Amino acid sequence: MAPQPGHQAVVRVAVATLWTAPEAVRAIDRPALADPPDVAAWIAAMDTEQQVGDCVLTQLLLGEPVLVTEVRPDGWARVVALGQPAAKLDVRGYPGWLRTAHLVGPVDAAPTAGTLVVDVVRTALRAAPDGPPALPGVVLGTHLASAGRPVDGWRPVRAPGGVDPLWAPEGDLVPLPGERPEAKEVLAVAERLRDLVYVWGGLSTDGIDCSGLVHLAWRRYGTTLPRDADDQAEATTPLALDDERPGDLYFFARPGRRIHHVGIVSAEPHDGRRRMLHACYRTRRVVEEELPEARVATLVGAHRV
Repeated sequence: MAPQPGHQAVVRVAVATLWTAPEAVRAIDRPALADPPDVAAWIAAMDTEQQVGDCVLTQLLLGEPVLVTEVRPDGWARVVALGQPAAKLDVRGYPGWLRTAHLVGPVDAAPTAGTLVVDVVRTALRAAPDGPPALPGVVLGTHLASAGRPVDGWRPVRAPGGVDPLWAPEGDLVPLPGERPEAKEVLAVAERLRDLVYVWGGLSTDGIDCSGLVHLAWRRYGTTLPRDADDQAEATTPLALDDERPGDLYFFARPGRRIHHVGIVSAEPHDGRRRMLHACYRTRRVVEEELPEARVATLVGAHRV
């Protein structure tokens, strides 16, 4: 069913991109607008400046719920991403524009029972065990509803908008944990994305930004953090510097400005030296490094989730 204003819908593609406005998209963005979108090809075709264009707000993963607030006849919907808190923008979630073709709805709510989560960088859902991909590019941290027991190493799941189950390799999925993870477990997930390309607004294993890395690593364990770095700081507990441990967060801001960057503490501090894993705007990659002087100068605190 087509999404309807005032109702919830869910993302029906592997990765959907949330835009500032339909008029803001560029010619280079066409692969991300297609049905289905080819996010990997979109990112691969961009140069380093295009990767940080401000037309992208964030991305939504398969099955992620939105509240539809407006539908335009040209194939665009204004939505609120309910799983990505952004209190300064909208108390309900992150607002922006999606292609209506990337949604299915209306729905009452996203499934919560029997939830599985993708625990590999990328997988494909297939129409039959060991069959050709029906939905490729499903990324780490995607939540899927179980559709039954595994069969010969394949796990059936429900995909939004489909009637028949799709199948994923059993080893690619794990039950969504019911307990809060240890911070070092979240760090281990983020470490799997080392060297991933930096993309402003990215929230997938095709490309990611600094707060997206933090949000996605915690989403893998069923914990919802805000989408943006300044909101993440407000939602976490400040620590005295030198009390931080691996898996905690470092936040950065220039004097008199709001927080603009976040990284994940990757080692205990030693002799005033600190290390972090982060999606780095400067290198356009996810890197693990000792904080250089320029970072130290803007470090405003360490926090714990």
